[in-house]
Amino acid sequence: MKITKAAIEAAAIRIAPYIHNTPIMTCKSINALYGLDLYFKCENFQKIGAFKIRGGMNASLQLTKEQLEKGVATHSSGNHAQALAFAAKMLGIKAYIVMPESSPQVKVNAVRGYGAEVTICASNQAARESTLQSIVDQTGATFIHPYDNDEVITGQATCVKEIIEAMPDVDILVTPVGGGGLLSGTCLGAHYFKPGLKVYAGEPEGAADAVLSIQSGKVEKAPFVNTIADGLLTTLSERTLEIIQAHVADILLVSEDEIKAALRLVYERMKIIIEPSCAVPLAAVLKNPDLFKGKKVGIILTGGNVDLSKFKDWF
Repeated sequence: MKITKAAIEAAAIRIAPYIHNTPIMTCKSINALYGLDLYFKCENFQKIGAFKIRGGMNASLQLTKEQLEKGVATHSSGNHAQALAFAAKMLGIKAYIVMPESSPQVKVNAVRGYGAEVTICASNQAARESTLQSIVDQTGATFIHPYDNDEVITGQATCVKEIIEAMPDVDILVTPVGGGGLLSGTCLGAHYFKPGLKVYAGEPEGAADAVLSIQSGKVEKAPFVNTIADGLLTTLSERTLEIIQAHVADILLVSEDEIKAALRLVYERMKIIIEPSCAVPLAAVLKNPDLFKGKKVGIILTGGNVDLSKFKDWF
């Protein structure tokens, strides 16, 4: 289906009882340090601690009665797993979640806390997909993909709708990119609700598949994977690549040291908890100041579900 402006507007109304319209924060000290005008959409304060509740809730709310009776299923290393588990709890249905053994324990605990049935598998895409398929075959549950799903992308687009309503004069939006669900939704939301609004994405050098995919026009794998941004390890899908290629201004790569510096900056200056993946768009802005100076820049802080035991590895 083609994701329309009307579909995003309907999704915003549909999910409103279940989510927060999260605050937009500024930080005078960060702006003064770098000569920038930054505004942070704090999805780390969202239900389940991440933006993914928007897409998971929107997709779940459109299931048929027959589908609801059999429940939902997905594979995810964390935030989409929590989103679907939360949505299932709200709707009183079963959720079957496949999580790789590398998933942060805090996220596994949260998924179980929402009442989902968690199956742990090996940390590779083939194991995730085969384990999930076995569960779907056994239960008849509906697979809701973390990002390769129009209803999920439409739900994620509601975030940029809120930003534009709160900040009609915003000039640029910046998100991280992993599978591309949020970036696709942000591109479409910007296109529909403020034509001409530029959208950039930040991507780790240690998971640089999206930038290659944009260059080649087909879904590529990262040359190597080594990043603390554990939420950005997935590749684009053909669906998200098509949307992103049509609308994104650019994808900006950042190093691990740049991600860690941006992460530390938010912790020390803003006094809020964010995941390493959240720091990637800020790192991209700080690395390329000339692109953003003199502009009102909205940065989506995508989530705050951190494993506190990892701090020693980050700082």
